[in-house]
Parts: sequence; structure tokens; C-alpha cells
Amino acid sequence: MLWVKAFHIIFVVTWFAGLFYLPRLFVYHAQCEDKPGRERFKIMERKLYRGIMHPSAILAVGFGVWLLYLMPSWLSAGWLHVKLSLVLVLIVYHLYCGRLLVAFREERNRHSHVYYRWFNEFPVLILIGAVILVVVKPF
Repeated sequence: MLWVKAFHIIFVVTWFAGLFYLPRLFVYHAQCEDKPGRERFKIMERKLYRGIMHPSAILAVGFGVWLLYLMPSWLSAGWLHVKLSLVLVLIVYHLYCGRLLVAFREERNRHSHVYYRWFNEFPVLILIGAVILVVVKPF
């Protein structure tokens, strides 16, 4: 079980790295005014999303499900229900990042760099909540 937990944590960390960095790229992309720069951001965003974030998300969730299979008693814990709700919100955030990536790719971005600066802070709140729930197990 410890190996499964270790890999779950590894892929959660890599997923969050992408969730922190992709919106930061969106900030810079929204500010970019030259075509070569915009094309460069499109490549960086695509590679980050498809090459790191998507596989990490799938593996983090997969190892998390495996942990639940190994420890079914956790399913009766209230903290886990809240944590799983946060994971669901994070998956929606991840998928919305994918939609924003497509909007940038198709030159349809409608948001300013300020929007993306605020958007970038959201996963921090999810991370804080999830870590507190898993470590402290308040209920």
C-alpha cells in the first residue's frame, strides 16, 4: 500500500505543478502581442497540458482509486467525502483549462491577463483544503 500511496502523491504533485504553471502561461499569452510569441505559448501550453497535466491527472486519480480499493474503510470517513469533492472540482478546473487552451489555440481568448492571474490562484485553495483534510482528518 505504501508504494501505491507514494505514486499517488508523486502524480498529485506533478498534476498540481501543471495546474499552477498553465494558468501562468495563460497570463503571459494574454499579454503577448507578437505572432511568434503567441505561437510559442501555444506549443508550451499544449505540451504541458497533454504531456504532463493530463497523464498526471489520470495517474493521480487512478492511484487514488487504488488506495480506496486497498482501504475501503476510508469511504466511511467524512473528511474523505469532502476531499473527493475537492478532487472533482479540481478535475472540472483541469478540463476548463483545456477549454481555455483551445480558445488560445484558435485565437478566441476573451479574458485579460488579470483574469488569469486570479484564475491561477484557485488550485492553491484546493491544495490547502485537500492537504488539511488528509493530514488533520478533522471529521
